[in-house]
Amino acid sequence: MVMGNGEGGRAARASDATPPEGQFVEVNGQRVHAVVRGSGPDLVLIHGASGNARDFTFDLVGRLESDFRVIAFDRPGMGWSDRQEAIKESPQAQADVLRSAAALLDVENPIVLGHSYGGAVALGWALRDPDNTAALVLLAPASHPWPGDLGVWYRLTASAPGRWLLLPLVSALAPTGRAAGVIETIFAPDPVPEGYVEHIGLDLTLRRSQLAVNAIQVNSLRPYVEAMQPGYADLPMPVEILHGTADEVVGLSIHSERLAAEVPGAHLVRLEGVGHMPHHAATDETMAAIHRAAERARPR
Repeated sequence: MVMGNGEGGRAARASDATPPEGQFVEVNGQRVHAVVRGSGPDLVLIHGASGNARDFTFDLVGRLESDFRVIAFDRPGMGWSDRQEAIKESPQAQADVLRSAAALLDVENPIVLGHSYGGAVALGWALRDPDNTAALVLLAPASHPWPGDLGVWYRLTASAPGRWLLLPLVSALAPTGRAAGVIETIFAPDPVPEGYVEHIGLDLTLRRSQLAVNAIQVNSLRPYVEAMQPGYADLPMPVEILHGTADEVVGLSIHSERLAAEVPGAHLVRLEGVGHMPHHAATDETMAAIHRAAERARPR
């Protein structure tokens, strides 16, 4: 009873408080949600773990839409995009779904921006289709295999029994204050912008179905980035990387510094004292990186 009511209650509240902001296209018989705004060169935005396109529509899309046609996706199984059972573990397969959705939206030779886990998906996009990716912008990207484990939460949700027992309880019972505290940890040491928690939608992110997909994706990521890593040296497009020196979620030295050393066209900006959310904590630097990528982009 708790499991059914928890999912149903979260989903109903999410639909009322944070309805889809964009449009849907169908890929593999499933819906992909995309927010499309502005005009200009195509710029695709891919959010990180546990998130959705609202992470970008809170502020960044509004800053960009006068210069770019911005396409912010909900990754498969996240936000308002349907689960894609056959591909949910692989960032490259997720990229394939998003590229198919982008084609239906007449996206051509885009700049692709990815944050955190979305950075792995953006790299997967570029590896799959290097000739039609104008440039990459990577914000605190998860790009390389890391030592150790992912912490208690992901250890508990690594197995199907763990997800089956734990996630329904979390979805049904997690207090809003505790969830907001988790967001503060992700932003730390930077403050959470006023209004962000309400905009991103805790009920949207705490649905049991999204918690399950996120657990599977994150727990499965390491072997996929390990397999992707040898291809980084052959990426032909310019790559702008931003990473905070105070990021304790995705380590600068483990990921972005290694990526910058391996990609010929990479330019890394270390953001002193910034945490895991540079597009909120260092917005000017993020905008500058996007515009540098546009200037450096291969001919469209």
